This record gives sequence, structure tokens and C-alpha cells, in this order.
Amino acid sequence: MSEKNATCSFTGHRIIPAGQIGHVRRELRREIEEAVVDGFVRFISGFASGADLEFASIVAAMKKDNPALFLEAALPYRGRLLTYERLFQSLIGKCDHVHWVSVIYTPGCYAARNRYLVESAGRVVAVYDGRGRSGTSQTIRIAEKLGREVKIITIE
Repeated sequence: MSEKNATCSFTGHRIIPAGQIGHVRRELRREIEEAVVDGFVRFISGFASGADLEFASIVAAMKKDNPALFLEAALPYRGRLLTYERLFQSLIGKCDHVHWVSVIYTPGCYAARNRYLVESAGRVVAVYDGRGRSGTSQTIRIAEKLGREVKIITIE
């Protein structure tokens, strides 16, 4: 399996309704476990608040029992490392690699990060609420256009 085909990227919304967080965590774990069974060992998260960090948290926990797993943070710009968000800071240190698309913030850096997530992966997992205009929907459209396998965890 090539590196791209062994890579699973993630996209998702920053806000997960409180009543659906348990569902999202269960489905993320199931999708990640399924990806590992299917031969995926490299996992990339955009490391935004919400669903991205939930995904990264599960992969980081699974790395303890499976050292073959590789966790990468894909950041839109380097300054994102300076966030005070506690979960972000605790997880960034558990990454095997941190990639930033731009050194400084630019208007297109988030879109470029989303393209990187898709271009680097054979499979894209998404937590998606069906909105037509969002970074998550944009990433899903890119993945479909490039012929990537897309797994969607639906939220309302």
C-alpha cells in the first residue's frame, strides 16, 4: 500500500451538538478501527476545535497500544501552534509530525490545509451536518472530485 493509500485524513465541524458528542466519539472510534483493519496507519487531523481534536484524541489513545500508528497535525499556518486551547496543546505533543501549510495566516490558508488533507489521503472521514457552505463541505467536495474514499458521520 502506498503512503497516500495508507493515510486517512479527517475533516469535521468545530461545533458538535452536546447531545451528539457520544455518538460522534463512538462513530469516530469505529471508523478509525475500521481504517486500521483496512491497512491505514497514518492519520491526519486539521487540528481545529471540535471534531478534529476528537479524531486526534482517539488516534493518540490508540497509538499507546499500536505503535505503528502515525498521527499528523495539519495546520493552516504556523501561528496556530500558539493557541491556548488545552486539548490542542495536550494533543500536539503526541503527534509524530506537525505540518503547516503557510508560515503566516493568509486568507486562503484554511482552504489550502483542506486540500492538503485530501491530497495526502486515500480515505477521508468527515463529521458533517449537511451544510452546503462550510470548510467541511468544501473538503468533502474536493475528496469526491479527486476520487478519494469518503466516510461520513452525520450529525444534525
